[in-house]
Amino acid sequence: MNMTGGGLKNCRVVNLPRVQDSRGNLTFAQDFDQVPFSIRRVYFLYDVPAGSERGGHAHKSLHQFIVPVAGSFDVQLHDGEKEQTFRMNRPFLGLYVAPMTWRSLRNFSSGSVCLVLASELYDEDDYYREYGAFIKAAGKP
Repeated sequence: MNMTGGGLKNCRVVNLPRVQDSRGNLTFAQDFDQVPFSIRRVYFLYDVPAGSERGGHAHKSLHQFIVPVAGSFDVQLHDGEKEQTFRMNRPFLGLYVAPMTWRSLRNFSSGSVCLVLASELYDEDDYYREYGAFIKAAGKP
């Protein structure tokens, strides 16, 4: 995976390993294996009210890996030129989101849990929270 650039062209869905067992299934993700970066922070979204949207920002240098641990939701990605929406509804699929990609998460099902693995600790200076500023920084018209 190209880790040097950002934007939508570098984002992709990753099949995570599944260990199937009559007692229940197990899925895992490891640094530089399924997840193309060193994991520095983990957080999750849950109890998202119907009709609510999360995200609505881009990161300058942060890489993220999004996993629908339970339920489903949509991840809309935009790089200033192209847009793509991913329906996340299987806990054995992860979505790699490259830096300089605007992301919005919406359409959360009841009881959904969104796990996010991040390449860095929280840093407010790494965010573009205004879409216009993001477009300007991305060099898009």
